[in-house]
Amino acid sequence: MARIKIKGMTCNHCVMAVTKALNEIEGIRDVKVDLEKGEAFFEGKCVDMEIVRVKIKKAGYEVV
Repeated sequence: MARIKIKGMTCNHCVMAVTKALNEIEGIRDVKVDLEKGEAFFEGKCVDMEIVRVKIKKAGYEVV
């Protein structure tokens, strides 16, 4: 399971936006976003982390 830290999430709408962005990436599944910890977890093989960063940034947040 991969874990990424995300900066800028403040509410459940943010959680939904990040979850949607990650689910749009081919190969990612089982996305879970923890608002309190500012983290997202997901399963996936051969996932390009640069694509993850770009998708999160387009959703309005930052991978730290």
